[in-house]
Amino acid sequence: MKPRPSNVTASRSRSLLMIDWEDGHHSEYPLAGLRAACPCAECKGGHANMGEPGSPDLLKIPLQSLQAAELVGLEGVGNYAIQPLWKDGHNYGIYNWEYLWQLCPCGEHEEIGIAGESSSG
Repeated sequence: MKPRPSNVTASRSRSLLMIDWEDGHHSEYPLAGLRAACPCAECKGGHANMGEPGSPDLLKIPLQSLQAAELVGLEGVGNYAIQPLWKDGHNYGIYNWEYLWQLCPCGEHEEIGIAGESSSG
């Protein structure tokens, strides 16, 4: 089963994107980290580097400007992703639910795998 959110909200004052998942898990992502982990071809260095799994370590990459991490809005992409709109004009990254699940900084997802499946096989 793939991870699905039941609620997605953003707080500009707290600089967080918050997702409540259908399995009851709650994730909080720092906006600067989400911008640094942008999955678009431009940020990943070309199409050859796209499609790699997410990792909480990607949330720690420093940004060049504070304006880059300021969220202007969020748009839904079908029923599988969101697309943040950043103040610096960057709006190319489409963050699908699986990628966001993998980015969760809680540290629990490595142990339980995606949507509760055991990662030990």
